Amino acid sequence: MRRRDFIGIGAGALTAGLAGCTDSAGQNSSPTAEDTPTDSADDTPTATPEDTSYSVSIEPMGEVTFEDVPQTWAANNGSWADMGVALGLDAPKGVWLPSRYHTQYYDEIPGVSVDAGSIKKLWGSGGVSKESFFAMDADVHVMDPNFLLNRGSWEQSDVDQIESEVGPFFGNSIFSRSYGWHEDYRYYTLYQAFEKLAQVFQRTDRFEAFEQLHADFQAKLAPVVPPRSERPAAAVFWGSGDKPEKFYPYVMSGGTSFKQWRDLKVKDALANSDVKDFHASRGAIDFETMLEIDPEVILMRGQEAKTAEEFQNTVVAFMKQHDVASKLTAVQNGDVYRGGPLYQGPISNLVLTERAASQVYGVDEQLFDRQRVADIVAGEV
Repeated sequence: MRRRDFIGIGAGALTAGLAGCTDSAGQNSSPTAEDTPTDSADDTPTATPEDTSYSVSIEPMGEVTFEDVPQTWAANNGSWADMGVALGLDAPKGVWLPSRYHTQYYDEIPGVSVDAGSIKKLWGSGGVSKESFFAMDADVHVMDPNFLLNRGSWEQSDVDQIESEVGPFFGNSIFSRSYGWHEDYRYYTLYQAFEKLAQVFQRTDRFEAFEQLHADFQAKLAPVVPPRSERPAAAVFWGSGDKPEKFYPYVMSGGTSFKQWRDLKVKDALANSDVKDFHASRGAIDFETMLEIDPEVILMRGQEAKTAEEFQNTVVAFMKQHDVASKLTAVQNGDVYRGGPLYQGPISNLVLTERAASQVYGVDEQLFDRQRVADIVAGEV
């Protein structure tokens, strides 16, 4: 699909989305025209070209029409990138920050891998440049244009130019529900968004197979979750490096980045505290403030590049020696863990939820079939 082969959203549609779009769950349709033989002078039949266009709807774009299936794509983050891998697609040409797309999760899935080095980093010191979009020349940009408009220096005219000269935007900032600019149009759950992407790439059979796998997985989680009185109160913080002393707090909201903790019904130690969510406040706290909350379990983001052992030997070892951090209940009880990434899709969610069940509930068993995941990715549905 080339840039002339789609109908973009236009400035008017995006403005309507910002003003408060209704829930448009547009259905995928693929109208085709049967080959129609006609009599000619030499009795040679001719055929009417098949109409392969179809439309998929997602907020804030509304309906986007494709003349044929996109072949190349770019993504905002690891949530959408992981969905593409689950659909058996090649890796996106670019994502916002490749370092936050943790492809090591695929190590657990036989035959599934991604060359992270092939993915272009879209975010630079000056933000995201339009030139990078022209250089990628992707058929579709799977990202919420409002993220570009509110997290960088882009104007609506820039979005319009990329749509008209390169390819359409199709996406939603599903990972967090704490951005004020996302209050006027709908969010999507992980699997609602996944279904939309499957419709774009015409691979709904893989989506449906993952949906069933996910349902089976959820059924296995149910007996794992203890009664509420026995569930620990956990807190999610972002703390990078081997010896972090500044932390960005994350309240467990409805965004997809907290799906594993919601599914495991973990209690949020920050929910009733005075500490504000980082997405809303952009503020950080120190060990002293953390000690005032004193969560039973500490879940540290920004540490996914480390193995569990490396995390224990660096971050946790540092906290045990720190004058204040060593007083934390979670440190004393050995309940400080890697907290997962900001972004997760259907494959990484399975891996991360199983890991989380082990961390907070001590579950020591596989909760999903790795080979079945690999088969679905390969199209064996």
